[in-house]
Amino acid sequence: MNQTERYYRIDQLVRERGPISREDLMAALEVSRATITRDLNYMRDRLHAPIVHDREAGGYRFEQAGIGPQYELPGLWFNDQEILALLTMHRMLEDLDTGSLLGPRVQPMVARLRSLLGSTGGDADEVMRRVRVRPAQNRPVPPRRFEPIGNALVNRRRLEIEYYTRSRDARSLREISPQRLTHYRNAWYLDAWCHTTESMRVFALDAIEAVRLLDAQAREIAPDALEHEGEDGYGIYRSGELREAVLRFSPEAARWVSAEIWHPRQQGRLLPDGSWELRLPFATSTELEMDILRHGPDVEVLAPTDLRERVAARLAAALARYGKPAQQD
Repeated sequence: MNQTERYYRIDQLVRERGPISREDLMAALEVSRATITRDLNYMRDRLHAPIVHDREAGGYRFEQAGIGPQYELPGLWFNDQEILALLTMHRMLEDLDTGSLLGPRVQPMVARLRSLLGSTGGDADEVMRRVRVRPAQNRPVPPRRFEPIGNALVNRRRLEIEYYTRSRDARSLREISPQRLTHYRNAWYLDAWCHTTESMRVFALDAIEAVRLLDAQAREIAPDALEHEGEDGYGIYRSGELREAVLRFSPEAARWVSAEIWHPRQQGRLLPDGSWELRLPFATSTELEMDILRHGPDVEVLAPTDLRERVAARLAAALARYGKPAQQD
């Protein structure tokens, strides 16, 4: 916790628990007596915080409002992950409130987020003007489907779903026991035990065309088994035998790819000619193939052979499509 963050925490503790003793402040902030004394003196002398020590109450409190110069804490900025999380949550909550019956529940959370964003030293509107979050390729889920899934997840109930499998262009009726929701690449997925196939499956929520809450109790999957279910693979669909992909990126692409995390267990190295070799585990290759293809001529699959052949086949099919005149309706 840096110095500015401590000022905010001291302010919060004095407001919520004051009068609060020096010892309690030290314990809450996990700092020494000298540090808390220095912070309190700085807040009083430089920031004009109306903090006084109440001997009778045995702690620090704020004086009556309106006494002395105006008190204002310095701006507190966030790191990249914090500001992204705050702005993303703000946007998602505002989208949820549009035409929704959840307004009374959502608005207090939106107000709290705006308050946090305002702690950067400017108001929340100014922060949102200066920092932009641009989600792409969203696949939204209607509340009439999302809410019963969340209900079943929390109350441990089974669901009956009508599911559209895009890869096979097929629809099926499934009975499932939901285990965990995952938000991944601007889409929602549900890890669930499928009673139809008697196995764990991952379902894209936007591909669930109808859902019905059942009275039956959901089957429980042990937390350890759920946590490690396909965790080593690549992407959201991870079942199958785990193998290693070896990719080589051109020196031009290496400038970007060398800074990217494709997988937590990846291994990368810079080659003498400036190209970048990336090794990572995968099971199901569909998503990996898509990520490889977006680099076009700047990447080559070195191994395994079948992955190299699948990517080559996709490239050949694309080239064949561009080898004939475009057809317009």
